[in-house]
Amino acid sequence: MIPVYNCAAYLPETLKSVLMQSIAEQDMQIEVIDDASTDANVKEMVEQIGKGRIKYYRQPENMGSLRNFETCINRAKGKLVHLLHGDDRIRKGYYQEIGKLFQRYPEAGAAFCRFSYMDEAGEVDYVQPFEMKKEGILQNWLVRIAERQRIQYASIVVRREVYEKLGSFFGITYGEDWEMWVRIAKHYPVAYTPTVLADYRKHIESISSQKFMNGQYLSDIAFVMELIQEHLPEEQREAVLEKSKMCFAHYGVSVANNIWHATHNKQNVQEHIKHTLDMHRGGLSLYYKIAKVYLKMMTNRI
Repeated sequence: MIPVYNCAAYLPETLKSVLMQSIAEQDMQIEVIDDASTDANVKEMVEQIGKGRIKYYRQPENMGSLRNFETCINRAKGKLVHLLHGDDRIRKGYYQEIGKLFQRYPEAGAAFCRFSYMDEAGEVDYVQPFEMKKEGILQNWLVRIAERQRIQYASIVVRREVYEKLGSFFGITYGEDWEMWVRIAKHYPVAYTPTVLADYRKHIESISSQKFMNGQYLSDIAFVMELIQEHLPEEQREAVLEKSKMCFAHYGVSVANNIWHATHNKQNVQEHIKHTLDMHRGGLSLYYKIAKVYLKMMTNRI
């Protein structure tokens, strides 16, 4: 299921990455769920590339990402559901490998692969660290995924029955997936392969990137952290929350530094620093990183 909104520049690559898996129509549904895009004729694009193999559904009006994901789940007919955003892609063998995980570990409610981060041009610039060096059911996964986000949509497939039992994504438009992966880990084992089979694209037009530019994502993340607390055993909540805040505070400073490099927008950088300190104020290393960013701004250096 491929949710899209104004990502026509990347959608052809996404669709082709699915079609090259060469999976028969009776074995896998492929459908684009268009949240009333305005940047291109998405229906025509799907028809030209899919040649009848890819179905198309357009929302009657823009519903927002959360409702569009819900529509994807509701329209999905298979026992396994993959939400592949229209600007991401998968690599050859993705579905075969994920399918094997579900066969070998039938107790798993979800399965995901190691993945990469790519830029607007599709060039890989970072690969997610190993969760473990061999495939299998992840151990102590609830606490590990609760500490920080470790999964991107493109990399994970969820049993339809899991969504039916636990519900859809909700609450916010950044970090909603993190809460979902924690919710799943609370109720089901999760399987993993260390093979890199998916690529997540970072670009300025995406919902997440817009929130990166104004710093709003840190407020959303703080809200998600509170939601995640409810999924954890009471005796583990405080320690996990502290680790999460520390992790995302350091991440926030890194994003602020990257924004300075890319835009030299002092207001956005200062907003990031403010949100970072609202989240977490401990540790000399954090203040050292902040001081380095401010020094660059004061001296107007990259």
